Amino acid sequence: MSAPSRFDRGHTDDLMSFLAASPTPYHAVAHAAERLDKAGFRQVAETDAWDGTSGGKYVLRGGAIVAWYVPEGAEPHTPFRIVGAHTDSPNLRVKPRPDIGAHGWRQVAVEIYGGPLLNSWLDRDLGLAGRLTLRDGSTRLVNVDRPLLRVPQLAIHLDRSVNSDGLKLDKQRHLQPVWGMGDDVRDGDLIAFLEETSGVPAGEVAGWDLMVHSVEPPAYLGRDKELVAGPRMDNLLSVHAGTAALAAVAAHGADLRYIPVLAAFDHEENGSQSDTGADGPLLGGVLERSVFARGGSYEDRARAFAGTVCLSSDTGHAVHPNYAERHDPTHHPRVDGGPILKVNVNNRYATDGSGRAVFAAACERADVPFQSFVSNNSMPCGTTIGPITAARHGIRTVDIGVAILSMHSARELCGAKDPFLLANVLVAFLEG
Repeated sequence: MSAPSRFDRGHTDDLMSFLAASPTPYHAVAHAAERLDKAGFRQVAETDAWDGTSGGKYVLRGGAIVAWYVPEGAEPHTPFRIVGAHTDSPNLRVKPRPDIGAHGWRQVAVEIYGGPLLNSWLDRDLGLAGRLTLRDGSTRLVNVDRPLLRVPQLAIHLDRSVNSDGLKLDKQRHLQPVWGMGDDVRDGDLIAFLEETSGVPAGEVAGWDLMVHSVEPPAYLGRDKELVAGPRMDNLLSVHAGTAALAAVAAHGADLRYIPVLAAFDHEENGSQSDTGADGPLLGGVLERSVFARGGSYEDRARAFAGTVCLSSDTGHAVHPNYAERHDPTHHPRVDGGPILKVNVNNRYATDGSGRAVFAAACERADVPFQSFVSNNSMPCGTTIGPITAARHGIRTVDIGVAILSMHSARELCGAKDPFLLANVLVAFLEG
């Protein structure tokens, strides 16, 4: 099936709206689900029996979503085409006893999640968002999207060597944000504030998963607005592109040769080992149940998995103009140069030669250029959900993404064209 370009600059505008509306993984999957609902998908509960009907379905679990579209007449052994991504980003997360303070300042106790660029959280207006769990077991999303907290940096007059010796931050002592004044710090103040803000009766919140976020909205940047600055591009850029691509393929997918899937996991930034992470059972369970719901056997499951390919889509490093020596000298991905193919022979990425061929064919069908990325041999290479997906499920996996600057900062930078170039490639890949 031919895959002409379907996305343009409007896709990047929509990405910026998605980033702004998704300060946490829970919000990201909720908004992805809303978009899939509009495309005719329906949510299925893991506790219910599944039917083998055709059409689009999705499962939500915490900060993860797995969505798939079954074409009319699909056989139980029909292989899958999977776009994999992750919903979480490095940030500061609220501790179980959040109310602290000293010297007339009221503060919120936070813990470091993942590997953020810590300095990027200093002197920035921060909101607070996440998930509240009530006494009856139900959950409520909350988003205080206004300047509420701030991590103030020490004045240069009290740290004269900061510009010559570099900023040194103690994760425990120096990153607790302030959110008010007062000497009477009482347990429960922050949660009581959130109950009031979200319309929950006082005392009903029994648990919480809360994190801070920059309230500065995404914006176009540059002389010709050829760049985009914004939060959580790693990796909501891929979640957004995968959601858009799956919806587009489902809209005209009667003759698909594969079952297209979006799998967006939580907890990639701290190892993926959770019930909503890529190293958990979520994806395998959903794919198997899809096979069995269509009357398939274990043999059909094995055949389907053997023919399946996953594109693990995650942001990568564009060459930095001020630190070009940190990159491999012959691999300098540029923003707006098209998606990058990530390669590491020590399997920090899952790409091999056969996977490259699959990705190159999708780029050719979409008429989109692509670039290659490898790390400088003198520096350790990062990793993704790709190797985990390949090893856990026996699925051929290819690591790709969009090249950005300032990865793991509270505010990252990409080219304005790359998001829709990626989405076009994902459509071509899912269509096969």
